[in-house]
Amino acid sequence: MQETPIYSTFISEFKVRPDDIDMFNHVHNSTYFDYVLAARYEQMETSYGMPMEDFLKQGYGWVVRAAFVDYKRPLGLGDLFTVETGIESINTKGCRVKFEIKIKKNNKVACNGWFDYVMIDIKSGRGMKVSEEMITRYSI
Repeated sequence: MQETPIYSTFISEFKVRPDDIDMFNHVHNSTYFDYVLAARYEQMETSYGMPMEDFLKQGYGWVVRAAFVDYKRPLGLGDLFTVETGIESINTKGCRVKFEIKIKKNNKVACNGWFDYVMIDIKSGRGMKVSEEMITRYSI
């Protein structure tokens, strides 16, 4: 029986800004996607040592194929929160990144879920195979 690898998780911290708030006086549901993408962008550079700019220079990019978010409780203006992300699985077609957003003042989960990413060729927009080198680099 083959074991499922366990990958590292990383945490980024943010603060809710006025432009994140919707007409119901809490963070708009789509903004949580932005928070996860901002955390991944930061973590690609600081934790994996392979920033998005390196992918772009090579003509590659990561795009979201599917996403799932389970909202638990809202974030409000000025709330400090953490975004913990980590690769759940990775293969030659792409990867699944899991995430959890927690409110710092009470350590409660605001939402959690996952994103499925595929790697594309920037020029053609078509999906590409993820190289063994990239799989190894992100398998920490």
